Amino acid sequence: MAQVLKVAMPKGRIYDKAAALFRAAGLPVPEDAEATRKLVIPVPEAGMEFILAKPVDVPTYVEYGVTDIGIVGKDVLLEEDRDVYELLDLGIARCRMSIIGLPDWKPGIQQRVATKYPNVASRYFREQGQQVEVIKLNGSIELAPLIGLADRIVDMVETGQTLRENGLVELQSIFGITSRLVANRVSYRMKNAEIQQLCDRLEPVIRAAQR
Repeated sequence: MAQVLKVAMPKGRIYDKAAALFRAAGLPVPEDAEATRKLVIPVPEAGMEFILAKPVDVPTYVEYGVTDIGIVGKDVLLEEDRDVYELLDLGIARCRMSIIGLPDWKPGIQQRVATKYPNVASRYFREQGQQVEVIKLNGSIELAPLIGLADRIVDMVETGQTLRENGLVELQSIFGITSRLVANRVSYRMKNAEIQQLCDRLEPVIRAAQR
Protein backbone atom coordinates (compact mmCIF):
# COMPACT_ATOMS: atom_id res chain seq x y z
CA MET A 1 0.00 0.00 0.00
CA ALA A 2 1.36 3.41 -1.00
CA GLN A 3 2.25 5.75 1.82
CA VAL A 4 1.18 9.40 1.99
CA LEU A 5 3.92 11.78 0.90
CA LYS A 6 4.13 14.94 3.00
CA VAL A 7 5.34 17.86 0.89
CA ALA A 8 6.54 21.24 2.20
CA MET A 9 5.51 23.90 -0.33
CA PRO A 10 6.88 27.44 -0.07
CA LYS A 11 4.40 30.28 0.16
CA GLY A 12 4.80 33.21 -2.20
CA ARG A 13 6.24 33.49 -5.68
CA ILE A 14 7.62 29.95 -5.88
CA TYR A 15 4.30 28.31 -4.97
CA ASP A 16 2.48 29.18 -8.21
CA LYS A 17 5.37 27.99 -10.38
CA ALA A 18 5.84 24.79 -8.37
CA ALA A 19 2.10 24.08 -8.37
CA ALA A 20 1.96 24.57 -12.15
CA LEU A 21 4.86 22.13 -12.56
CA PHE A 22 3.12 19.53 -10.39
CA ARG A 23 -0.16 19.94 -12.29
CA ALA A 24 1.66 19.56 -15.61
CA ALA A 25 2.95 16.25 -14.24
CA GLY A 26 -0.64 15.18 -13.57
CA LEU A 27 -0.63 15.84 -9.83
CA PRO A 28 -3.74 17.63 -8.52
CA VAL A 29 -2.14 20.45 -6.52
CA PRO A 30 -4.84 22.89 -5.30
CA GLU A 31 -4.85 26.12 -7.33
CA ASP A 32 -6.25 28.31 -4.57
CA ALA A 33 -4.20 26.92 -1.68
CA GLU A 34 -2.60 30.26 -0.82
CA ALA A 35 -5.97 32.01 -0.85
CA THR A 36 -7.18 29.87 2.06
CA ARG A 37 -6.00 30.07 5.64
CA LYS A 38 -5.26 26.36 5.72
CA LEU A 39 -1.65 25.41 6.28
CA VAL A 40 -2.09 21.66 5.84
CA ILE A 41 -3.92 20.52 2.70
CA PRO A 42 -4.54 16.78 2.19
CA VAL A 43 -4.83 15.57 -1.40
CA PRO A 44 -5.83 11.92 -0.85
CA GLU A 45 -6.42 11.20 -4.55
CA ALA A 46 -2.71 11.88 -5.16
CA GLY A 47 -1.53 10.20 -1.96
CA MET A 48 -0.03 13.51 -0.85
CA GLU A 49 -0.36 16.13 1.85
CA PHE A 50 0.87 19.68 1.27
CA ILE A 51 2.21 21.82 4.11
CA LEU A 52 2.43 25.52 3.27
CA ALA A 53 5.52 27.08 4.84
CA LYS A 54 7.73 30.13 4.70
CA PRO A 55 10.42 29.38 2.08
CA VAL A 56 13.24 29.71 4.61
CA ASP A 57 11.60 27.04 6.83
CA VAL A 58 11.15 24.36 4.16
CA PRO A 59 14.59 22.68 4.54
CA THR A 60 14.14 22.62 8.34
CA TYR A 61 10.83 20.75 8.04
CA VAL A 62 12.44 18.31 5.61
CA GLU A 63 15.60 17.75 7.68
CA TYR A 64 13.58 16.98 10.82
CA GLY A 65 11.26 14.62 8.93
CA VAL A 66 7.96 16.40 9.58
CA THR A 67 7.70 16.45 5.79
CA ASP A 68 9.21 13.88 3.47
CA ILE A 69 10.10 16.24 0.64
CA GLY A 70 10.01 19.96 -0.04
CA ILE A 71 10.56 22.62 -2.66
CA VAL A 72 13.16 25.26 -1.84
CA GLY A 73 15.37 27.78 -3.61
CA LYS A 74 19.08 27.03 -3.93
CA ASP A 75 19.73 30.32 -2.09
CA VAL A 76 17.93 29.01 1.01
CA LEU A 77 19.67 25.64 0.77
CA LEU A 78 23.09 27.31 0.75
CA GLU A 79 22.20 29.75 3.52
CA GLU A 80 20.53 27.24 5.86
CA ASP A 81 22.96 24.36 5.14
CA ARG A 82 20.46 21.73 6.26
CA ASP A 83 21.13 17.99 6.02
CA VAL A 84 18.74 17.12 3.19
CA TYR A 85 19.05 15.13 -0.01
CA GLU A 86 18.78 17.23 -3.18
CA LEU A 87 16.78 15.25 -5.76
CA LEU A 88 15.92 17.51 -8.70
CA ASP A 89 16.66 20.93 -10.10
CA LEU A 90 13.11 22.02 -10.98
CA GLY A 91 14.36 24.89 -13.16
CA ILE A 92 11.73 27.31 -11.81
CA ALA A 93 11.97 30.69 -10.03
CA ARG A 94 15.22 31.35 -11.89
CA CYS A 95 17.30 34.28 -10.60
CA ARG A 96 20.83 34.92 -9.30
CA MET A 97 22.67 35.93 -6.16
CA SER A 98 24.62 39.11 -6.77
CA ILE A 99 26.72 41.82 -5.20
CA ILE A 100 24.94 45.17 -5.61
CA GLY A 101 25.94 48.76 -4.95
CA LEU A 102 25.84 52.33 -6.16
CA PRO A 103 27.28 52.97 -9.65
CA ASP A 104 30.26 54.88 -8.24
CA TRP A 105 31.22 52.22 -5.66
CA LYS A 106 34.96 51.82 -5.05
CA PRO A 107 36.71 49.59 -2.49
CA GLY A 108 37.37 51.43 0.76
CA ILE A 109 39.29 50.69 3.95
CA GLN A 110 36.15 49.66 5.82
CA GLN A 111 33.83 47.47 3.77
CA ARG A 112 30.35 46.63 5.03
CA VAL A 113 27.91 44.35 3.25
CA ALA A 114 24.23 44.07 4.16
CA THR A 115 22.25 40.94 3.28
CA LYS A 116 19.49 38.49 4.15
CA TYR A 117 22.08 35.77 3.49
CA PRO A 118 24.93 36.29 5.99
CA ASN A 119 26.31 32.75 5.67
CA VAL A 120 26.36 32.90 1.87
CA ALA A 121 27.94 36.36 1.85
CA SER A 122 30.55 35.58 4.53
CA ARG A 123 31.56 32.37 2.76
CA TYR A 124 31.87 34.10 -0.62
CA PHE A 125 34.03 37.00 0.58
CA ARG A 126 36.18 34.66 2.68
CA GLU A 127 36.81 32.50 -0.41
CA GLN A 128 37.79 35.67 -2.30
CA GLY A 129 40.24 36.60 0.44
CA GLN A 130 38.33 39.81 1.21
CA GLN A 131 37.69 41.07 4.72
CA VAL A 132 34.21 42.56 5.05
CA GLU A 133 31.77 43.20 7.86
CA VAL A 134 28.50 41.40 7.09
CA ILE A 135 25.31 42.95 8.48
CA LYS A 136 22.13 40.85 8.50
CA LEU A 137 18.92 42.57 7.47
CA ASN A 138 15.47 41.03 7.01
CA GLY A 139 13.88 43.39 4.52
CA SER A 140 14.41 46.38 2.20
CA ILE A 141 18.05 45.44 1.67
CA GLU A 142 18.27 48.09 -1.07
CA LEU A 143 18.09 50.78 1.61
CA ALA A 144 21.49 49.91 3.09
CA PRO A 145 23.75 51.60 0.50
CA LEU A 146 21.28 54.47 0.03
CA ILE A 147 21.41 55.51 3.70
CA GLY A 148 25.05 54.58 4.38
CA LEU A 149 24.53 51.47 6.48
CA ALA A 150 26.64 49.42 4.06
CA ASP A 151 28.54 50.14 0.87
CA ARG A 152 27.26 47.01 -0.86
CA ILE A 153 24.52 44.39 -0.51
CA VAL A 154 24.27 40.72 -1.42
CA ASP A 155 20.81 39.77 -2.61
CA MET A 156 18.79 37.90 -5.22
CA VAL A 157 18.22 39.58 -8.58
CA GLU A 158 15.48 38.46 -10.95
CA THR A 159 14.74 41.31 -13.37
CA GLY A 160 16.81 44.09 -11.78
CA GLN A 161 13.81 46.44 -11.81
CA THR A 162 13.99 47.19 -8.06
CA LEU A 163 17.69 48.00 -8.37
CA ARG A 164 17.14 50.42 -11.25
CA GLU A 165 14.31 52.15 -9.42
CA ASN A 166 16.64 52.76 -6.48
CA GLY A 167 19.69 53.83 -8.50
CA LEU A 168 21.64 50.65 -7.77
CA VAL A 169 23.62 48.41 -10.12
CA GLU A 170 24.66 44.78 -10.16
CA LEU A 171 28.40 44.78 -9.52
CA GLN A 172 28.93 41.04 -9.79
CA SER A 173 26.90 37.85 -10.12
CA ILE A 174 27.88 35.16 -7.58
CA PHE A 175 25.77 32.15 -8.61
CA GLY A 176 22.54 31.22 -10.34
CA ILE A 177 19.47 30.15 -8.39
CA THR A 178 16.61 27.78 -9.18
CA SER A 179 14.18 25.87 -6.96
CA ARG A 180 15.08 22.32 -5.96
CA LEU A 181 13.17 19.25 -4.82
CA VAL A 182 14.76 17.97 -1.61
CA ALA A 183 14.07 14.93 0.56
CA ASN A 184 14.52 13.84 4.13
CA ARG A 185 17.25 11.19 4.13
CA VAL A 186 15.21 8.64 6.11
CA SER A 187 12.07 9.27 4.05
CA TYR A 188 14.09 8.72 0.87
CA ARG A 189 14.78 5.18 2.06
CA MET A 190 11.42 4.43 3.68
CA LYS A 191 9.24 5.97 0.95
CA ASN A 192 11.58 5.49 -1.96
CA ALA A 193 8.94 4.11 -4.32
CA GLU A 194 6.60 7.08 -3.79
CA ILE A 195 9.39 9.65 -4.04
CA GLN A 196 10.90 8.03 -7.13
CA GLN A 197 7.48 7.90 -8.80
CA LEU A 198 7.07 11.63 -8.18
CA CYS A 199 10.52 12.35 -9.65
CA ASP A 200 9.74 10.18 -12.69
CA ARG A 201 6.59 12.24 -13.34
CA LEU A 202 8.33 15.58 -12.87
CA GLU A 203 11.48 14.94 -14.92
CA PRO A 204 9.89 14.96 -18.41
CA VAL A 205 7.91 18.10 -17.54
CA ILE A 206 11.12 19.84 -16.42
CA ARG A 207 12.95 18.77 -19.60
CA ALA A 208 10.09 19.99 -21.80
CA ALA A 209 10.05 23.38 -20.06
CA GLN A 210 13.78 23.85 -20.67
CA ARG A 211 13.65 23.24 -24.43
